[in-house]
Amino acid sequence: MTKKKKKVKKMKNMDLGAIQKKVNRAIGRIAGNRLLLTLRDTFIMASTPIMIAGFAIMIGSVFLDPTGIIFGKQGLQLGKLFTGSPSDKAWLATGFAAVLTRLQKAVGLFSNGTMAINALFVIAGFAYFGTKRFFRKNKEPILVSFYALAAFFIVVPWSVTGATAAGKTHTLVGILDSQYIGQPGMFAGLVVAGVTFWLFNKIVEKNITIKLPDSVPPAVAHSFEALIPGGIVLILAVVVASVFSAYNTSLPAAMLAVLQKPMLAISTTPYFAFFAMVGQPILGWFGIHGSSIFGPIFGLTWDINQNENIMGTAHHMISTLFMNFTVINTGGLCAGAIIAVLIVSHREDRRALAKLAIPPVIFNIGEPVMFGFPIVLNPYLLLPWILCYTIPFYLGIFFTKIGFLPIITNAVPWTMPPLISGFLYTGNINGTIFQALMLALCTLIWIPFIKMWDSSEKDATIKATAQ
Repeated sequence: MTKKKKKVKKMKNMDLGAIQKKVNRAIGRIAGNRLLLTLRDTFIMASTPIMIAGFAIMIGSVFLDPTGIIFGKQGLQLGKLFTGSPSDKAWLATGFAAVLTRLQKAVGLFSNGTMAINALFVIAGFAYFGTKRFFRKNKEPILVSFYALAAFFIVVPWSVTGATAAGKTHTLVGILDSQYIGQPGMFAGLVVAGVTFWLFNKIVEKNITIKLPDSVPPAVAHSFEALIPGGIVLILAVVVASVFSAYNTSLPAAMLAVLQKPMLAISTTPYFAFFAMVGQPILGWFGIHGSSIFGPIFGLTWDINQNENIMGTAHHMISTLFMNFTVINTGGLCAGAIIAVLIVSHREDRRALAKLAIPPVIFNIGEPVMFGFPIVLNPYLLLPWILCYTIPFYLGIFFTKIGFLPIITNAVPWTMPPLISGFLYTGNINGTIFQALMLALCTLIWIPFIKMWDSSEKDATIKATAQ
């Protein structure tokens, strides 16, 4: 190699190194933001019960569902082998199927105390960690969490509207609309918790509190000191709830509507697929489940396409089935991240978490990775998270147009593992080949970002040790 070529190569390496340093520095500033650190701590705290729920969902959906991928007609069909009858009805009428159904319902109760109330974990955590990071003089941050939860329950709708068998609409008052204590209410919950910890602590800083003698036990004194700031927070929550109630809505419902409205406006345009494929991972990165925003929109668009494909009345290329086949069931989102961590990460805690998350991720349950790594609000992992949504989707369109993949018409459970689901969706080996390629591609996408993430934390540790 000539000196000139060596010099050019050296300059290229220097340029790449300089670019990487600049990128690391920029992302490091974002990652060091106190608000993002507060959110990170919140989601890590909330991840533990969600991981338990992830395992429970895996067991219930995969191993206990009489109509699922082991016993059902869309899977291994062990139910038919059990009865010796080609009829699903014969299998479902057996005592064993009834026992499985009862066990599945029992296992499903785990979700009631974890995923179904995820917004409450986030509210309590955000108020607590926000107080600890921004108002360090507060000795009882747990009190702020209590008031944040109280304020949230004030703004949540306490009525449920439904239709009777006769078609009449009835509203039941005094019943909590429980959807808003789960993922759909998370965004509103963060806003309520943020306003609570900021307003509460600002009032305390201005000494607008009840002062008790030093002889009073600290726990009692802190509780009484919180009465005025806590009372003001709750009064504000009542005012907000009353204003929204005057317009027959609530704060969580209005926030969901605001997020959904722009998507509904473009749902019939050619640009919708792009917005859906970029919008869902961005919402997920913020901890908002994409289905809570896009679910109703898919119901008006891609779900209709899916149903027509299944019935054979149409051949739509883009449908909910197609999205599941190319994005959800390929494993690129979370399985790719796990494989990348196991290949390149030197952090033992991260590798241990990746190994722990393998069983649920095999069945496309990604919450242990989303909230455990976390991917949520992690600036190092935003770009690969978006790319692993969009690239497989558009490559799926390309391979369908050139005839490598057929129009997806087979309904397959979302818990069906990658590669197996590819064959079942398409009815041929090409589906498996496509999913294998996407899993490999997404793993390659994740690797440099996992390296960068490891490197940044290593540098931070070295700096902290030096100080």
